Amino acid sequence: MGYTVSYNPVTKQPNWVAWHLTSWRTYGEATRKGIEFQADYDVANPVDTYDYVRSGFDRGHMCPAADNKWSQKAMIQSFLMTNVCPQTHALNAGLWNSLETQCRNWARKYGSVYVVSGPIFTRGSQQYIGRHHVMVPEAFFKVVLCLEGKPRAIGWIVRNTDEKGRKKTHFINTIDQVERITGFDFFPALPDKIENKIEAEANFTQF
Repeated sequence: MGYTVSYNPVTKQPNWVAWHLTSWRTYGEATRKGIEFQADYDVANPVDTYDYVRSGFDRGHMCPAADNKWSQKAMIQSFLMTNVCPQTHALNAGLWNSLETQCRNWARKYGSVYVVSGPIFTRGSQQYIGRHHVMVPEAFFKVVLCLEGKPRAIGWIVRNTDEKGRKKTHFINTIDQVERITGFDFFPALPDKIENKIEAEANFTQF
């Protein structure tokens, strides 16, 4: 599999999805043509694609299909519902897609990056879709770590709405900020000196 999932049986979607995106993984002959979203029977009471039918939300990939062109098996696995969250079409096809493309560009430029994506819920999150009661996220996060050359990292938090016309740089956050909001520790294996420095910075121009 091309990614790792932390699945939440309460929200019925991933807490986060993480993967090592290398340059060569962005190229290949694998295609999404003919692939359908499918339930992941490795989890109990799995969500299926029908939970999203006429819901008003897209089946939004956390690890995008285009990051798995290196393997047809990985491409198929990226369509498991455990890699999916309810996203507005405007976000999925707009700003979120732009962030995914940016990550691939960085992987090709530097050789590899580490990416983690997932949903954000607040205490006011009360919208659900489908018979499995999939919770609708208020927002999404994406964090990126590059260890090629000078280590650096950057994060984004984007609301699950239409952000048309707003540049991706508007939504930049430090890793520390994303960790405070999500409660996750994203890169614990880094030496503390490096982790503390790069997680407190978020400079798009450094990439």
